[in-house]
Amino acid sequence: MRAQPAALTAPPAPLNRSNHRSAYTAFFRKSASFWLALPFPLGLLLLWALAAQQGWVAPQVLPSPQAVLATFTELIQSGELFDNLKISFLRVVLGFGVGVAGGLLLGVAMGLSPLFKDYFYPFFKAFSQVPVLGWLPLLMLLVGIDEALKIILIAKAALVPIAVNTYKGIENVPARYVDVARVLRFSRWQLLWRVIFPAALPPIWNGVRYGFTHAWLALVVVELLASSEGLGYMIVFGRQLFQLDVVIAAVVVVGVVGYLGDQVLARIEVILLGWRRSGF
Repeated sequence: MRAQPAALTAPPAPLNRSNHRSAYTAFFRKSASFWLALPFPLGLLLLWALAAQQGWVAPQVLPSPQAVLATFTELIQSGELFDNLKISFLRVVLGFGVGVAGGLLLGVAMGLSPLFKDYFYPFFKAFSQVPVLGWLPLLMLLVGIDEALKIILIAKAALVPIAVNTYKGIENVPARYVDVARVLRFSRWQLLWRVIFPAALPPIWNGVRYGFTHAWLALVVVELLASSEGLGYMIVFGRQLFQLDVVIAAVVVVGVVGYLGDQVLARIEVILLGWRRSGF
């Protein structure tokens, strides 16, 4: 009797369930973190509703959640909320884009050129210590209170963390990576694009996320002080008219939009740094 080929007699290979297990583990971790984070805001909401119902605080000072929800619905139906949100979003996109470009250029220059860092970093350090509000009076005299003022201040708020993280990320690239590239006789451009920038990308992207957070905060601050449109203006206008329901609704929108923007950047980070999970 002839022996059958090994391919016919070999037992079937066991199914690899590691990917399924890792997917289930990630899913349960995300679910657990969601349920663990849920009780605190729900508790605050219940306490708020109870305080409004029992009259612990005057409704003119702390309107009920039902009143805020009704105002929020009214602002959506009238289009006022979306109009102001669109204006704020365009401002932060422009300012953040300028801040990203400037921060990356400065960070790369300081990270790659020790001479440039020695000359420029002390000035940059002093510049970064002045908060956004510190520049507001001077810039109001130079550029007025139009859109240029808001874009400049938002860009400044985003530029500082992006430049610092980019510079630190490039500076902290392990020396052994550069040594291997030299052994392989990489050119300068190959060293930059295949070694330095990929290794420095995680801290650089952290700087971008921090920059967005700072830009969004600066947007609200600028609109609170020097604007007649936007979410920050809605907060000021509601306070002036003692419409605290409008103030709370605008504050909630500011928090939700800022959180969603950071989550979008976090998803982009997963895509950009996906090669790290593959063991490259």
